[in-house]
Amino acid sequence: MPPVTEDRRLLNFASQIEGGALAQARQTASMPFIHPHVALMPDAHLGKGSAVGTVIPTLGVVIPAAVGVDIGCGMIGVRTEFTEDDVDARIAATGVGLGALRLEIERAIPLSPGHYNADLDSWPFTAAKIAELEKRARREHVDLAHSPKWRQQLGSLGGGNHFIELCLDETDRVWLFLHSGSRGVGNKIAQHHIQVAQRLCGQRHIKLPNRDLAYLTEGTPEFDQYIRELNWAQRFAYLNRAEMMDRFGAVFARWMGAEDHRETERVNCHHNYTQRERHGGKDVWLTRKGAVDAHAGVRAMIPGSMGTHSYVVEGKGNAEGLCSAPHGAGRRFSRTEAKRRFTQADLRARMRGIEYRDSAEFVDEIPDAYKEISTVMADARDLVTVLHELRQIVNVKGT
Repeated sequence: MPPVTEDRRLLNFASQIEGGALAQARQTASMPFIHPHVALMPDAHLGKGSAVGTVIPTLGVVIPAAVGVDIGCGMIGVRTEFTEDDVDARIAATGVGLGALRLEIERAIPLSPGHYNADLDSWPFTAAKIAELEKRARREHVDLAHSPKWRQQLGSLGGGNHFIELCLDETDRVWLFLHSGSRGVGNKIAQHHIQVAQRLCGQRHIKLPNRDLAYLTEGTPEFDQYIRELNWAQRFAYLNRAEMMDRFGAVFARWMGAEDHRETERVNCHHNYTQRERHGGKDVWLTRKGAVDAHAGVRAMIPGSMGTHSYVVEGKGNAEGLCSAPHGAGRRFSRTEAKRRFTQADLRARMRGIEYRDSAEFVDEIPDAYKEISTVMADARDLVTVLHELRQIVNVKGT
């Protein structure tokens, strides 16, 4: 949809949005360092400090709470040479169904908050990723004393709306797909710098419309340290997804009786992060809080909710949208409200035909708790081109 100009410095691409999220976006847009405007994505909804689905360009400052506590959270998808017919033939030949594959995935990748890897030697591709992160931490003077088990966190999923899925696209080609971020170590980094920003703004008697809009100013030691640690956490999140995908691929190949998973395409993208970009004729720090990079030709993944379709997209470079696009369906109801409204039986009905762990603990992730992904994608038609539409046949979630 064409953006709605909410005021001079706020453009809204969402046809369905709650008043609270709009109010948060207006607060963010009122900050004096915004340039050229804030863009509200089609999946925008109420968040902490600023709405999830807000793209925030800032001159000379960064707002740590706007980046959020799951630094670098995002998606990774891999297209394979396998097809639905190959999967069906394998089940027919072995009698081993998708339930067994789901259990193998759950054994290979630690799920849920606080669950880490018991050792670092189970997979041959893990050591190189850890070595890269260790080297970067030394070079950039990243303080990881708060997270002595960060290495064990690499290759773990987390909980909430994080997931792992086996999907089929519009040609019935098999995709491996998952959603996760920087885990506990990213959270610790974020929480520290949010507190630093709030303390410094308080010391300088800066009046904020919301304390979670506290910012760090370019050229200060605190800003420099945040950017170094932010970049490290973003890289951790990227490699965390890559590690899980490597394990997922190995497990899927073994289940298929193949030597490898026959990867033909890989997309790995953040949707909670900050980086330097040029918008409105100026260099800004662009924070995508629940949004993906949609510069012309850039590929990204936009997931639906549990039990609904997801999309592989290519950016159109829309300047009004700050070369960004939505990161998913966006919540309609809080987790508490979803549990009040829906039951495990409702979830079973919505997940019919999909292999998943049947548990009441996932009721708050029911598709009905989210916006219709078809509406979100219709609103995003000026931001991205859809390349592939995915439907899941296996879903794995942490609690």
